[in-house]
Parts: sequence; structure tokens; C-alpha cells
Amino acid sequence: MLLITMKRATAQFKPVDQGSSLQFSIANFGFDVPGSFTGLKGSINFNPQELATSSFDVTVEASTVNTNNAMRDAHLKEKDYFDVKNCPEIHFVSTKIVSKGSAYIVTGKLTIKKQTKEISFPFTATPANDGYLFKGAFKINRKDFDVGGTSTISNSLEVLLTIMAKKEQQ
Repeated sequence: MLLITMKRATAQFKPVDQGSSLQFSIANFGFDVPGSFTGLKGSINFNPQELATSSFDVTVEASTVNTNNAMRDAHLKEKDYFDVKNCPEIHFVSTKIVSKGSAYIVTGKLTIKKQTKEISFPFTATPANDGYLFKGAFKINRKDFDVGGTSTISNSLEVLLTIMAKKEQQ
């Protein structure tokens, strides 16, 4: 019975593309190349007073990669990079959320191209439009996820998240 009560206390939200942005930046030949993804799906259970039962389980469509260069985007969709034919989604599932001052730290499993690694990063949560606006950023090593071979691009890239989550309709 206690589990049911705790589950009800945690609000259920759905990430939406409108008002959200998932951007990345990576150096190529020494120049920063920005890019983005769309196609957010998943569920977010978030209640600042019940972090132990809060969670994120979200995906983004890998085929939506956009660097404002059609040739580069087509290359990024191929097997050496995101392999969108066999690995259509990038997936994040949280394992822990804790409070840190006025922000939060989320730890979870990020899966890209069937490679899963644990990551942690800070984020903020601001109530907005019958939901929450979540903002955070983290860095990853693309080679940890088997993305790209030896090339002119940096191994490290930064991901910037702005996620609008709306209350799910019951």
C-alpha cells in the first residue's frame, strides 16, 4: 500500500518537442560544430518533495540529427556514426535523483548505438505551463558509444538540454 501512495505522490509528465531543445557541440578540424535532435518521447516522474520516487525515462530519435549540413547529417546517420537503421533511438533512464542546493543531480544510464554508460549531471526544474522546464548539460566521450572512427572530430562533446515536460492526460 505504501508503494501505491508514493507512486500517486509523484507527478507524471511527458517530454514534448515544442519548447524543448536537445543540442550538442563538437569540435571538427578545430571548429565547434553545433547540432540538435528532436523526436522526444518517454515519461518523467518528478516531484521535488519525493526525489526517491522521481525518474526520467526518455528517448530521442537518432535520425533527427541536424547540423544544418545535409551531407554531414546523412553521414552521421550511417553505421560508423549513429547507425540509425539499426539503432533508431538514443535512450536515457535515471537511476537516482538528488537535491543539490537549488538544483538537482541525476544519475542514469545513457544508451547510444547499443552502448550503455552511466552518466551524472546537474539540472534545474522550473514549474511551467502545467509541467516543468528541465535544463541541464553534460559532456561525453563519443568513443564510449562507438560513434565515429578515427577522424578529425574531437572525442569529447557537450550536450545541452532544455526539456519541456507536460502533465500526461489521464
